Amino acid sequence: MLSVNVNNSKSASDERGVRKRSAGLGLTRLMFLRLFMIFASFLSLALFSGASPTNIPFPLIVFLLLGMVFSVVFILAWRLDRNWPITHNELLFHLLIDAGFLVIVVAYEGGFSNPLISYLLVLLAVSATLLPKMYVYSFSVFCITFYTAFLLLDLTPGNEMSEPMTNRQMNFQVHLQGMWVIFVVSAILITVFVTRMAETIKVRESNLAEARETEIRNEQLIGIGTLAAGTAHALGTPLSTMSVLLSELDKQGSDQLGSDRNKQDISILRDQVASCKNSINQLTDHYHKEKTSQHGKILVSSFVQNVRNYLTNVHPFADLSFELRFYDYHEINSDPSLEHGLINIIENAIKASRKKVSVRIASEKKSVLTLSIRDDGPGIPSEILEGMGEPFLTMQGGGMGLGLFLANASIQRFGGTIMMENLKDGGALTTIQLPLLENRSD
Repeated sequence: MLSVNVNNSKSASDERGVRKRSAGLGLTRLMFLRLFMIFASFLSLALFSGASPTNIPFPLIVFLLLGMVFSVVFILAWRLDRNWPITHNELLFHLLIDAGFLVIVVAYEGGFSNPLISYLLVLLAVSATLLPKMYVYSFSVFCITFYTAFLLLDLTPGNEMSEPMTNRQMNFQVHLQGMWVIFVVSAILITVFVTRMAETIKVRESNLAEARETEIRNEQLIGIGTLAAGTAHALGTPLSTMSVLLSELDKQGSDQLGSDRNKQDISILRDQVASCKNSINQLTDHYHKEKTSQHGKILVSSFVQNVRNYLTNVHPFADLSFELRFYDYHEINSDPSLEHGLINIIENAIKASRKKVSVRIASEKKSVLTLSIRDDGPGIPSEILEGMGEPFLTMQGGGMGLGLFLANASIQRFGGTIMMENLKDGGALTTIQLPLLENRSD
């Protein structure tokens, strides 16, 4: 069953794109950090190999450095160009590779007393900015365990630190043990606070992206509203002229019009013109209400009755059924745009259905009104479903593709959500949820 939340389809797509770019940027930074470590290793070998020969076998040095260089070239030149998603497991794997390189170097060169062991804090800080909490906690436990293991290994009998020492040597041992304490405390602080800071930044970026999307949608709505106002003004005079002429024709008898069929057609045209004029009047009234910010609450029963009356008049031959399960005292915030949004969605279902459209309106939760519109049509193509909520997207040859966009905007404005899905047994299901106002009774 294919489904999409119309409110979040675009934002979810944008969020996936942001996560993909963020993961790619994180992996790139890890590679540059690895390059820096390789450069520092070469520099150390060049500067200190004469004064203090290394204990690491030369073949192992060549193997480690070449392996690290190859991994960097492979990632930067090939992996980042692939469309495969960069997962958290992959990022953690690269961090463990760098930590493993450090383990080998420290094991051969001084163990616990090697100052290079503090580089683990750098890797831990990087993990806190790139990975979720549980990954960071796991990597933090690994780093602390690794550091503690080298400390205990140096303190075991037979090692240099376990032998009798002079005061100076004892002071150095206390210094190294103090370094361990500082490392553990630093690791905990980085794990907790840097992780929280990274999460805060991610939330802020998400909120900014949502605000930008809302601003773009509002700009689109303003443009559509301006177009609607101009269209309403342009249609006012022609509709008035048509209404007058049709009223005069309707007064004539069947013999003057040629047949009863012509008189019936004129009556239908007159009703349709009256409906168009009523829609334009509602648009004008809604505009004045918007200027005075008069949005009111309405009983759910009255809201549903308005929708039913419109659909019954406009689609008298449609097989449309309503199932109502809510209390008479339930209320929602509404205005004509919300009613028209629901009407447009139901009309789309009527046009797409083969035989029947069912509408279920229920207050399944005390604070939420759920409206479900189901049809037995061919369903919604996946490419259309993924782009739902965008303006000028339509499956109907004569449609402008604004109905769902405007309906979605109205539902969101009143704190609601809309989700559309194709059903396994055929047809489509649209689910709308609107917040109920505080009930006067239970």
